[in-house]
Amino acid sequence: MKDNLRIKTFSDLLTASAPVKWTTLVTSYRIIVFPVLLLLIFTHRIDIFKWLLVVCFLTDMIDGQLARRFNASSILGSKLDSIGDDLTIVAATVGLWVYRSDFLIREWVIFAIPLGLFFLQVSLAFVRYHKMSSFHTYVAKGAAFCQGFFLCSMFLFDTVSYGLFYFTATITTIDLVEEIILVLILREWKTNVKGIYWVVRKG
Repeated sequence: MKDNLRIKTFSDLLTASAPVKWTTLVTSYRIIVFPVLLLLIFTHRIDIFKWLLVVCFLTDMIDGQLARRFNASSILGSKLDSIGDDLTIVAATVGLWVYRSDFLIREWVIFAIPLGLFFLQVSLAFVRYHKMSSFHTYVAKGAAFCQGFFLCSMFLFDTVSYGLFYFTATITTIDLVEEIILVLILREWKTNVKGIYWVVRKG
């Protein structure tokens, strides 16, 4: 595991173990496919877009499992994971705007709250660490799962699950508030932080 911590750039990846390389490749899928998703949206190929989006969220669940199963976590992987998550949410949101704009307009306040918190968290992280955070807390993992499930359902089904939507918005808001607090209390950039409770308990 200590050797994996030296994997901070793509050049470092050349000398990494096979599990680290494969796990990073799975994580990179979400970044690589991002422009393809946007192209599919604006060329009105929602039939392909929705399934590639599903694969994006599946890789988000799989790469973490692979990293833990094969002891393949790395600093580069954590950074790419955070970037991939954000790009996938951006692609899904653009897709919602194009295909479900009536829903976005009707529920704009619910979207605006976590969106504002997200930009606040990113801004604070850049001021504090000069880069985006990559905490991967337990709440963040739960929020990511809910976000993926909800966003995919918006393209796979005609009806909106409002219960799932409000639950996802709530847990996402809680996650972002926790991450803002973590940025404020952690002086140095850290990854794979379980949450505020574990940071405080560790002292």
